[in-house]
Amino acid sequence: MSATHPKQRLPPWMRVSSRGAKARGDVRKLVQRLGLHTVCESAKCPNLCECWQRGAATFMVLGDVCTRNCRFCAVNHGTPAPPDPDEPIRVAQAVAELGLSFIVVTCVTRDDLPDGGAAHIAATVQAIHKMASGTGVEVLPSDFGGRLESVETVMAARPQVYNHNVETVERLTPCIRDQADYRRSLVSLRHAATLAENTDTSTKSGIMLGLGETDEEIKATLRDLRDAHVSILTIGQYLPPSAKHWPLDRYVTPDEFDRWGEIARRDFGFPSVVSGPMVRSSYHAQEAAETAGSPHREGSSPRRHEGEHGHLTG
Repeated sequence: MSATHPKQRLPPWMRVSSRGAKARGDVRKLVQRLGLHTVCESAKCPNLCECWQRGAATFMVLGDVCTRNCRFCAVNHGTPAPPDPDEPIRVAQAVAELGLSFIVVTCVTRDDLPDGGAAHIAATVQAIHKMASGTGVEVLPSDFGGRLESVETVMAARPQVYNHNVETVERLTPCIRDQADYRRSLVSLRHAATLAENTDTSTKSGIMLGLGETDEEIKATLRDLRDAHVSILTIGQYLPPSAKHWPLDRYVTPDEFDRWGEIARRDFGFPSVVSGPMVRSSYHAQEAAETAGSPHREGSSPRRHEGEHGHLTG
């Protein structure tokens, strides 16, 4: 991979629309009224306008202050407040009021808690199941510091998708993921996949391109994820939140994202792949889950869906 100067002008395929002000305002008012946080705002997601316009949001529980300081992430770090025991009910209320058919629940990393916040996440999933029974739920937790019992706690709540992002290739993990371990993340994903056997739960992970990885490292990462029985994969462009974050190596073209999506499906057998410049972990999450189908059901056949940014193909 040849590097491109990180201060180059934003390429045309990375520019997003800011339409949908009313819909965005409605979501923002509801989130503020219920005292909730969205990763859309906290992580400065470039798809905020599009997703909020169609009433989709990723709720971030356990506060908005992370105990880690990853070099790719815009979420605040420091000493977080104790978990709010009423937060799971308020998240479920927001899901019900928005009438969502699918919701993603992520969290800040909480190394200060004995279970890493697993019980709180599980309670949120259970509250959504109770108040909005027709809503599919994807969870996007941390690595829980390697505590597999915490993975078990979350999986017991029966989310439709269990997602944990490795974010980058193994070589770059110590550079950009504070206190994280590439192999530990793979163990967590494999454990979740084992627990998901004979259920309708899919496991999911994602990587960013443009951090300085090589083609061979990308292929090795895809191989590792598939060996961990990950069935849903997201591949997106890394964008530094500020000049203090990990520097951008290059902008990856849409054609190259299409190529990596095809490689992931054809050469590594991922049932569901979302690959494109504007793809983030939660982007078109419902469509990705539907494309994966039921990964443990005999004879399941994922359907094909074309997304605006990247392809979801079975």
